[in-house]
Order: sequence, then structure tokens, then C-alpha cells
Amino acid sequence: MAAEASRVVGVGANSIDFVYRLPAYPRPDSPFAKVPISQHLTSCGGQVTTALATCAALGLPTAYIGTVGSDEYAERMRAELDARGIDASRVIAREGTNPFAVILLDDREGERVVLWSRGPHLKLSPREIAAGMFSDARLVHVDDVDLDASIAAARFARERSLPVTSDIERTSDDVRVLIETVTVPIFAEHVPMAVTGEQTLAAALRAIQRPHHAMAVVTRGARGAMMLAGGEIIEEAGMAVKAVDTTGAGDVFRGAFIHALLGGDQPRDMLRFANAAAAISCTRIGAMTSVPTLEEVRAAISV
Repeated sequence: MAAEASRVVGVGANSIDFVYRLPAYPRPDSPFAKVPISQHLTSCGGQVTTALATCAALGLPTAYIGTVGSDEYAERMRAELDARGIDASRVIAREGTNPFAVILLDDREGERVVLWSRGPHLKLSPREIAAGMFSDARLVHVDDVDLDASIAAARFARERSLPVTSDIERTSDDVRVLIETVTVPIFAEHVPMAVTGEQTLAAALRAIQRPHHAMAVVTRGARGAMMLAGGEIIEEAGMAVKAVDTTGAGDVFRGAFIHALLGGDQPRDMLRFANAAAAISCTRIGAMTSVPTLEEVRAAISV
């Protein structure tokens, strides 16, 4: 591979996150109908951009393809990408608001509820995806937000024999094409059984896997992750931490997994490294603000 073909190129969603930490989730007609805000912040997130921020923090060159709005939050997102060394030259600007989310954190467990907004003006079309966007790519990472655009990106990457990782949360029939197109499908836990009808994750991964899938991976939150690789089901437990905020943990997992994959790690070691990065992120508030350094992840897995 040419020296200049070195980037992890991500295609998908970004978000400005308004994070509110609460002592408990609000409930109408209860003592929790009104609750104080323990802490709040505005930070940058989004599935693909947080994964890229993780890759960048771990030392990988990165580039982002996606849409932003024209408001002050779009400017903030661009500034954050620039500050983290993520090439945003392929970003497409649209008139209107940037994607955003309101995230409510429950102090008791660190779990969250996400309320999101992404207007139709921000939809990325497959016509806006061109083969030349991946001329410097070493790996392409896609999500399932603008499905047709992600499929187009994955196909261009496959034409260049590049690995294609994914963030798949949908269970609708149309996501099956994306699953078939990527080379390393990475799923949220609820997806594999829902799309296959199988009763266990292991059976679902075996039903999903195709000859061109180098491996298939499932994130399982605090319980770690599972992988099907070389015909073997591999399970790796999560790292025990006191969770403050789980926002972005799956995205951090994917970024760290990409780092381990490109580094040539063995399958179990990939899961262990990615689990550790995700666990560290859960001890901090925010998505991109929770991304760990390479030194922190290495220290965590050496314990």
C-alpha cells in the first residue's frame, strides 16, 4: 500500500451534545417530576466522529465525510475536528441547523437517555460519495444513519480492497445490504438476533457472516464484546469501572478496535483493547471528551 494511503476515513453522523447530569430520571406525577441538574456541558459527539476522534487520539491519521449545518454548532464541530487533527476537507455544509442531541444522565448508574434531532436537509446522498474520496484511505468506517451513502462508500472501499468497519444499530430490512457490503460488521447487541431470528448471539453471528467478512463483532456494554473470527466465537469480558456516562462508549470501542485491527492484533486482543478504551470513556462525561489516550488504554490492559 502506498505511503500516502494511511487514513481512517469515516462516513456518517456527527452531533453537538447537550449533556445534563441528573440524580434520577424525571417522571411525571412523582417526586421526580422536577429534578435538579447536577452538572451540564455542551460537547461534540456523533457515531462516526467520535470513533474518528478515538482513532486520532490513538495515533491514526483520520478524515471525515459527512454533513454539517450552517449555525454556530456547525462551526464548533468543525473546530473540534480540526483541533483533534481530523481532516474535515471532505465535509459538506448545508444551510440550517447542525445535528444535535439532548442527553440525560442518571447519576446512579451512568446510563443515559438520548433525544436527538437531525433534519432532512442533512441527509448525505450516495451521489455525494465519490471513489476519489478514498484515494488516501487505509480503512473505511461507516454507520447506518444515511444508509445509501454508507453502502456507496463501502462499495468504493471494497473496490480498493480496503477493510470496511461499521456501526450498525438498525434492525430494519434495508440494513441488510449494508451488512452484506462491509467486511467487518460491528453491531449493537440487539441487532444480530433481530435481523436473523436466531435465539443466541453466537448463532446469529454465524447466520450473518459471509465469506468476505473478516470477522463479525457485537458490543455488549458492561459485559464486554463477542466476535466470530475464523469460525470461532470469542467472548471478552468488559473492564469493571464506576460508570459516570456511557455516551459514546460504543463509538470509542469501534475507534479502538480499528486501531487494534490495523495494528495486526490477534482477535481476542482486539476485543480486550477496545473494551478497555470503552470502559475508560465511561468514567468521563461526554462523547469526544471521554476519548482515552493510547497510554491510558495500554496502562488499563496491563493491570
